[in-house]
Amino acid sequence: MEENSPELTTSTANPLSGTNDPTAHRDAHQHISPWSRRIQYKLAPEDVHQWQRQHVANKDDQDKEGYPLNVIIDPAMREMYQVVHNQTLTNVFDRFTEQQPQCKFCIEGLSCQLCANGPCRISPKAQRGVCGVDAHVMVARNFIYRHVAIGTAANVYHAHQAARTLRAAGQNPASGLKIREPEKLRHYASLAGVKDTGSVEQMAVDFANWVIADICRPHYDPSQAVEAFAPASRKELWRKLNIFPGGANAEVAFAITKCMTNLNADPVDFLMTGVRLGIINEYDGLFVLDILQEILMGTQRPVTKRQNMGVLSQDMVNVITNGHMPLLAHVVMDLASTDQWQERARKAGANGIQVIGHVCEGQQLMNYAGTQGMRAHGGQEGEWLSQEYLLATGAVDLFMFDYNCTVATLPLFANRFGTKLLSVDPVIRMPDVEAIDFIPEKMMEQAAQVLEKAIQSFERRRAENRDVYIPPYTSECMVGFSTESVREALGGSFGPLLEEIKKGTIRGVATLVGCTTARYGQGGSNLFKIALGLIKNNILVLSGGCSSSVMQYTGLTHPSAAAEAGEGLKAVCQALNIPPVLSYGACVDIGKMTHTAMELADALGVDTGQLPLVIGAPEYLEQKAVSDACTAVALGWMVHIAPVPSITGSEVVVKTLTETADTLGLGKVMVELDAEKTVAAYVGQIEKKRAELGLSSNRPLH
Repeated sequence: MEENSPELTTSTANPLSGTNDPTAHRDAHQHISPWSRRIQYKLAPEDVHQWQRQHVANKDDQDKEGYPLNVIIDPAMREMYQVVHNQTLTNVFDRFTEQQPQCKFCIEGLSCQLCANGPCRISPKAQRGVCGVDAHVMVARNFIYRHVAIGTAANVYHAHQAARTLRAAGQNPASGLKIREPEKLRHYASLAGVKDTGSVEQMAVDFANWVIADICRPHYDPSQAVEAFAPASRKELWRKLNIFPGGANAEVAFAITKCMTNLNADPVDFLMTGVRLGIINEYDGLFVLDILQEILMGTQRPVTKRQNMGVLSQDMVNVITNGHMPLLAHVVMDLASTDQWQERARKAGANGIQVIGHVCEGQQLMNYAGTQGMRAHGGQEGEWLSQEYLLATGAVDLFMFDYNCTVATLPLFANRFGTKLLSVDPVIRMPDVEAIDFIPEKMMEQAAQVLEKAIQSFERRRAENRDVYIPPYTSECMVGFSTESVREALGGSFGPLLEEIKKGTIRGVATLVGCTTARYGQGGSNLFKIALGLIKNNILVLSGGCSSSVMQYTGLTHPSAAAEAGEGLKAVCQALNIPPVLSYGACVDIGKMTHTAMELADALGVDTGQLPLVIGAPEYLEQKAVSDACTAVALGWMVHIAPVPSITGSEVVVKTLTETADTLGLGKVMVELDAEKTVAAYVGQIEKKRAELGLSSNRPLH
């Protein structure tokens, strides 16, 4: 085990590495040399958590020197990075290095390629684009067009697919997923005004159609989902500010239309459009998709599961399901759990078949009650940064993926290491990769096709006696937290938690959500440092997305981590036998966190914006994180974003998001890269909200 990890020597790059066409890639899996498995920097499994804590305490060991091993704190990824790098294969961390230095204009949002007169860049000598826009318009327009609109569209697409699936479950229960939570269906259908005919199946169809109709509503017709599910005080404010949205698809189209060349030139209007998108991102996206998936897959319940690459088994058929939409994956796992398919795997020479989740999809599959106990559930692998390294183990027989977070180089890795790739949603295509496009009414049939292909891939791996290396790391983690499961753990009411917050035993709540990035000083380490700092200051942490993987492989989602918390939070966690970081699941499960926050606000009798609550995306990656940040601003919360988003080229945009929005009753954005300063800012905001509510006085920062 090393204190500092010097950079590995970069070998000559593969001359064909510049193409994603797997047929042009010279490296086939039969040609892997044994030398490529040499790993110089290894960690003993029992030393991992101690090393992680010692490492992140040394800020000087996470800059450009020694990158990337000095920022990778996932022990499995540390090993597999070396395996991949030594084979001169393209990979995410080496590609980040190759991209340095990055364009200053793009980083600040001061580059535009929208029209044929461009690309334009704003600088002191050229203060306007050819079309006449200044820095403020360019930055604000880029913020909406490149980030918020795309992120909102993606979350709403997910919700639409979930609604189609619920409708299929009502019309044809044998098609795949079934209605596991009829009472939850009745409750939310009632809030939506859907008539109860006495038939659960018909109610499923009617509620699904209601969701789809709202998604497809015109932008000038107020959203019924917002009306049904949003807090009354927020709805009043949104109407006052003229940002109460219509249907999601039309809102996205309306926002993108505003971004067209020679249309809108008001940067503040662009930013308010972003907040408006944030509202519909929640209520036609995250909130409803979480409800729909819980109805179909079971509300979360706390259980202990295993996480990281060590869940792979050389003697099993290993199916990885990747993405964010675990609908077909649920049916694949259900079918794989049957005696018929387990026996089919044994006849192929395996000990059985297991389905392992990856990125957010894996977080969901181990959180939902309907999948937790399935025989074929093998656990969760890791964060998005790890997928190339995961295929390099040689143990993945089939990698199925739906929308979001599948990197473009996977066909090259699949060709080299013998993995069968399979797209299972029409929004994602890759060269020379087979697709089975998601059809809710045919999921059982499609799941059987997936499993058959996985077993055939295992048979090829076995016949070729292929080299396999699985890093020996897993973490035990407690998962399955949600509004309902937290309430149940507290005895059926949020009263006990609120009493601890009122007394100051728990100072407040912070959510750490979103992705991980390949940037210097990050790679999961920034998230980990912030989480440690928060729990030491008696702030309860909720995690979602790839952030959850970081919390899991660093041990913070195990009840024993209570010992690392401040005395107040420690006592509460030990009394309830829960960890100080509660895993809510995926990035899309932010909707569940919002649900919890709304119930806490109702129980306290306050607006959501008055809660001692902070939202953090300390290693955000892509567009959905930005639209989710706009949701937080709409609900009145401070939201921390790092790395620095592409807005710094305009002081108007920065001031509007970080200051002015707060004066309107909305939330605000906070940007900070340093973990210690971030913790201080979170604590300061929570203490400010406590003082405004008349709660107990401040405590010193630890």
